[in-house]
Amino acid sequence: MATMNVSLPGELKKFVEDRVRSGEYANSSDFVRDLIRRSESNHRKLEALQRAIDDGIASGPSGKSFDQIMDGARAEAKRRGHAD
Repeated sequence: MATMNVSLPGELKKFVEDRVRSGEYANSSDFVRDLIRRSESNHRKLEALQRAIDDGIASGPSGKSFDQIMDGARAEAKRRGHAD
């Protein structure tokens, strides 16, 4: 595993140490790795969202009315098990 040294202001260092002391993480490296994994996951989700937005814009205007779009969205939400 590669090593990376990170400098933190005292307040952030204390925050990391408190999280480790709480037992949530085994050590500061575990905490930092978790943050990086979460950031990477969020980044992938944002990229996918941006692609969906770009695809939507590129597809042009819909021929459906607002009510038709909303009915379709409600049907899809219901199909996925979400309440109205």
